[in-house]
Amino acid sequence: MSEAVRIITEQVRMRVRREGVDLASDGGLAEQYVRDELQRYSERALGGSLPLIADERQAAREVVASLTGFGALQPFLDDPGIEEIWINGPSQVFIARDGVSELTGMVLTEREVRDLVERMLQASGRRVDLSSPFVDASLPDGSRLHVVIPDITRKHWAVNIRKFTRRIRDLNQLVGLGSLTQQAAEFLRMCVLAGQNILVSGATQTGKTTMLNALLSSTRPGERIVTVEETFELDLSARDVVAMQCRQPSLEGTGEITLRRLIKESLRMRPDRLVVGEVREAESLDLLIALNSGLPGMCSIHANSARDALAKLSTLPLLAGRNIDSSFVLPTVAGCIDIVVHCEIDRHGRRRVTEIIAPSGQLAGPMIEASPVFLALTGTLEPTGGFPTKLAKFRAAGLDPALVLRRGAA
Repeated sequence: MSEAVRIITEQVRMRVRREGVDLASDGGLAEQYVRDELQRYSERALGGSLPLIADERQAAREVVASLTGFGALQPFLDDPGIEEIWINGPSQVFIARDGVSELTGMVLTEREVRDLVERMLQASGRRVDLSSPFVDASLPDGSRLHVVIPDITRKHWAVNIRKFTRRIRDLNQLVGLGSLTQQAAEFLRMCVLAGQNILVSGATQTGKTTMLNALLSSTRPGERIVTVEETFELDLSARDVVAMQCRQPSLEGTGEITLRRLIKESLRMRPDRLVVGEVREAESLDLLIALNSGLPGMCSIHANSARDALAKLSTLPLLAGRNIDSSFVLPTVAGCIDIVVHCEIDRHGRRRVTEIIAPSGQLAGPMIEASPVFLALTGTLEPTGGFPTKLAKFRAAGLDPALVLRRGAA
C-alpha cells in the first residue's frame, strides 16, 4: 500500500467513525467517500505538501478494496485466472494459475496480514487465537480460508485462500478441458442416474471437489440432496439441496458440531442422495453405515490411486473405536462403494481423471476386488474392456452401462 493510499484510507475511516455509517453494506457510499477524500488529497498534493498520485483511478480502487473488500489481496480474488492465494510471510505472497504457483512481488506488513484475516473471518463467526491456532472458514463468495498462527508456525501467519470458481458446472465442461473423455463422462453420468455410490480420490488440488460438483449436475431434477462438509465448498444448482457445515467449539469449549454429527442428522432429513465433501477420520464409519442402508451417496478422499482409496476407506473407520474391526469394515466397503474415480494433476498444472474402477463387492483376502473400467496408461483415458459387475442398480434404473462401454471397445 502506497503512502497516498494509506493516508486516504485513514481519512475515510475517520469519517466513517465520525458519521457512524457502514460502508461494507453500501458500495456506492464507499465509492463516494473515497472520491471525496481523493479530491481533498489531490488538492493538498498540488500545493506541494503531499506526494502526487500517478493513477487516481487505481488509487481509488485500492482504497475501496481496503475498506470494503480484502485490501491488497482483492485484485487476486477478482482475477478469474487465479485459483489459490497463500501467504507464508509478509513478503512471501504466492498465487496459483492453472495449477502452477508463482511468487508475487507483493509486500505486506504483519499488521496488514492480521487485519486481512480478521476481516475475512468476520462473516464466518469463526476465530483464530492462541487457544485455537487453526481456522477453516468460508468467505462470502464461497472461497475457502485456512489460517495457522505462531507458535504452531515458526514466525509468521500462514494463510491459504482456495478460490471458489463457478467455471466448471458439469461433466461436459471437464470433457472440453481434456480432464475426461466423452465416453467416460457418459459412463459416469449413467452411474449417477443409477444411484451408484461414487468415491472420488486424489491428492490435494487435483480437482476432487470440482469432480463432485460435475457429477452431481447429472442427478435427476426431483432428487433431494443433502451435503455435509467441514466448510462449504460444494455449490450445486439442483432444485432441492440442503448444505451443512461443521462448527467450531466456542470459547467455553461448547457448541462444536462435528462431521459425524452432521452425517447422522442428515439421515433424518429425507435425503435421496447424501454427499460428504471429504472423509478423513472416523466419520467414514457413519458414511458407510448410511450407504449400507441403501441411500445413494458420494464423497471424496485423499489417496494416491483408486485402489489406495478403497484401502484407506477400509482403514479410517477403525478410528471410530475398539469395537470396530476390519471383519465388518472390509465387506461393508466392498458392498457399498460401486465406482471409484481417481484424479491427478501433472507438473504443468493439468488436471485429469486417470482411473475409473468398479469394485465387485467381493474380497480377495484383505483386498477388495475391483475391475478397471477406464485407465490412462498412455496419457489418454481409455476403456479397458472391463465392466461393472454390480448391475442391480443399473437394471432398476433401466440403464445398461455396456451400451456406453462397448462403443469404445468396438
